[in-house]
Amino acid sequence: MNTIRSVLLKQFFTKTINWKLFVFLLLFLNVKLVVKLAALLLIYVLQPNFRFGYRLKNTRLPFFYPLVIMIALINAVLYQHFFHTNYLAVLLFGIGLWIGCILAIHQIKLMVEKTDSAVICQTLVLFFLVNAFVSAAEFIRIMAETGTINPFRYQGEYQKYFISTGDYIKGISFDTSTTNAILNAFGIVFFLWKRSWIMALTCTCVLLMTASNMVNLILFAILLLLFIFRTTKDQKSIIVVCFSLLAIFMAKVSPQNNQYAGEVFEKFFPEQKRPTEGQARKMDVREVPDINLTADQRKEKKALLYLDSLNRRTLADKQDQPLLLAALTGSTIKAKPSLPQPSIHSALFQNRNDTNAVRKELLEFISAKVELKGKEILYEGIDLPGKAIAWKQTTAYLLQNPGALVTGLGLGNFSSKMAFKATSLKFAGGFPRQLTYINPEFANNHLSLYLHFFSEHSKKHSITNSPNSVYDQLLTEYGFVGLISFSIFYIGFFARQYKKLSYGVPLLFLLLCFFFIDYWFEQLSVVILFELMLFLNIKENSEAA
Repeated sequence: MNTIRSVLLKQFFTKTINWKLFVFLLLFLNVKLVVKLAALLLIYVLQPNFRFGYRLKNTRLPFFYPLVIMIALINAVLYQHFFHTNYLAVLLFGIGLWIGCILAIHQIKLMVEKTDSAVICQTLVLFFLVNAFVSAAEFIRIMAETGTINPFRYQGEYQKYFISTGDYIKGISFDTSTTNAILNAFGIVFFLWKRSWIMALTCTCVLLMTASNMVNLILFAILLLLFIFRTTKDQKSIIVVCFSLLAIFMAKVSPQNNQYAGEVFEKFFPEQKRPTEGQARKMDVREVPDINLTADQRKEKKALLYLDSLNRRTLADKQDQPLLLAALTGSTIKAKPSLPQPSIHSALFQNRNDTNAVRKELLEFISAKVELKGKEILYEGIDLPGKAIAWKQTTAYLLQNPGALVTGLGLGNFSSKMAFKATSLKFAGGFPRQLTYINPEFANNHLSLYLHFFSEHSKKHSITNSPNSVYDQLLTEYGFVGLISFSIFYIGFFARQYKKLSYGVPLLFLLLCFFFIDYWFEQLSVVILFELMLFLNIKENSEAA
């Protein structure tokens, strides 16, 4: 009996899960570049195939990747970058990332072609379950460390967690929490269409744990459109549940994220009517960090905290009276007196504006670079998110230098992950310091902007203040030629098969929105999951036709 059971289990796990695909996703989505390279090496050893199938007509893979490499090489010739030794390292490294995209999408396409669709779906179920387990373990660890059920309201340890709790929920990729959020956003749409309600809700819970306001906004906007135009009654019901979970999270679990989202909205749309002074005073200023308060509100907070301390002193005096009476009369006290605890609103529990290791490195970097000194003056008095300022910088530069509109400034010269890597800042990937390369236009614009926000208080360390964006990268480093190539030969590659797409359509819209957040192609992470789901969707509907 045991033998039969073991055989059945073995058949189940070997025939319902594509383990090559599962392991490849786990490794390739890992934050470490060396692990990604190991994933590519392993999959090509197990599945050696280099027939990419690029053709002028009915090409097997998107032509966008080879074209963007060609544009990078053309720019290197046009701008004579080949004469700069350090830039050669940037160029080769950057092209290597694009080649990595080609190698990964080729293997994903192969596995979709050779594997039953149901097996791929089960493999994705296992992947998201493992990711949910790791995310839940990270959250439980935070609960144990803080000694509270809801770390999103925990203000101890100088607000180490509190509103930033979601930043620690990185999932199976161990990348940023934004990466985890986007992966689960794709999962929600995928499982919604597969009518796998438990998995859709599981992905929703993990997404909410990451507390990524921008990803939440984008996803739930897409879900609202799906609810109105393109879902069944069952799917509408699950979407309603997802919206309910979001409302509960924003109202009860992490209300400070609700406030933060409102502040960001006001910055993007400054014409919106601000609350009056009377309305602002309705909130308990003691629960709000000083950085979010006006000068009058800080004075009010200081006065209230002083009154709180007097009340605690009075309470302590009252508790000490029985002890004094007992000492004078010689009587005993049956009840154990309680000692007053420090207020959650006291300085002990407030976020410190200290200089951590990352901020220290950024400040030292600024002081060491002559071209960056004094740049902070450029951003004084500008009450806009960093992304909005970045687009203003891009627009201003291209208007002043129309020649750059054709093919851009070249790989790693204005707005890209490679441009940040080449600075040799550790957080950007540890590029060797002897190979440091910083283009003056990058230093004057996006680099100085990034350093302005991320060398300040941690509250400003948000993706809304990061200049990162795929569209910005394509426009400034590859020009209109790169942007058109992306539109026709990447988006068009999938969009032209719209008749074979179901859940692929909302996934495509999600990706287009997420490209405003970061340099996702160079990240070698979320794009590969999108491509897997799109190839799967096309195959499923082709087989059903």
